[in-house]
Amino acid sequence: MSAACWNVWSTVPQLVRLFWVVSLLALSLPAASANFETKPEFIKTCRFDQPDFVDCSTESVQGLFDKLVTGIEGLEHVGTIDPMKISKIRILQGDGPVSVNASLSKVVVTGFASTKVLRNVVSSKDFGWETHIRLPKMRLEGNYHMQGRILVIPLNGHGKCWFEPSGMDIIMRTSTDLYQKNGHVFYNVTGTKVDYTISGLRLHMGNLFEGVKVLEDSTNQYLNDNWRPVSEALKPIIAKTIEDILLAIMQNIFHQLPADYFVADLPRSGGS
Repeated sequence: MSAACWNVWSTVPQLVRLFWVVSLLALSLPAASANFETKPEFIKTCRFDQPDFVDCSTESVQGLFDKLVTGIEGLEHVGTIDPMKISKIRILQGDGPVSVNASLSKVVVTGFASTKVLRNVVSSKDFGWETHIRLPKMRLEGNYHMQGRILVIPLNGHGKCWFEPSGMDIIMRTSTDLYQKNGHVFYNVTGTKVDYTISGLRLHMGNLFEGVKVLEDSTNQYLNDNWRPVSEALKPIIAKTIEDILLAIMQNIFHQLPADYFVADLPRSGGS
């Protein structure tokens, strides 16, 4: 990189640089990293024809989550998942009890270090998988800018915010295609669908209504006192946000880590 280019690049905030890199990576199918020519020790390899395949696969995915908490050496452009930093999230919803035009920036997500993988089932027909995950508590904090309403409450403001769902049980359904490269079978993750339940929700949005403190406090109190209907109203937005984040992460990971390290007897016919 030339000195002039480096000077321009160095002025770009770190989170924005990370977002650009991840976005460009998600559009490509990179070759396997040379660091993964041999299977890492943290991956447990399973086979469809073994009687305890589901238990084995569940343990294998748990091992992957555990390593992602601290970061995996050689896995390019994937940092730790706790904390997880996201440059920007756009939220658009125009129907039902929620009508908002909002964005979150400089988002930090914590809590994934306590992820418990309850069950992971891989289909031997289409090779997608269904993963059941329990997350005791997650915290999302950052800067928000919002106009709209939730239930009967009009919301208008920008400032700091945080959300804390607790007792989160997530079911993630992932669709994939298989392809071959460098002598291995890889997953091309094509989509995710997320459903979840929670046992509690706390939240706070600062500087609502241009800093009118009485309205801000009463609105946050109402939203917390009525967290169940608020959670249900926000569920389509939150689920879609989780889906988008997980899809980008999994596309990145599984274009670098061969799928046959996880399931040894995946078919090899039809690959490139």
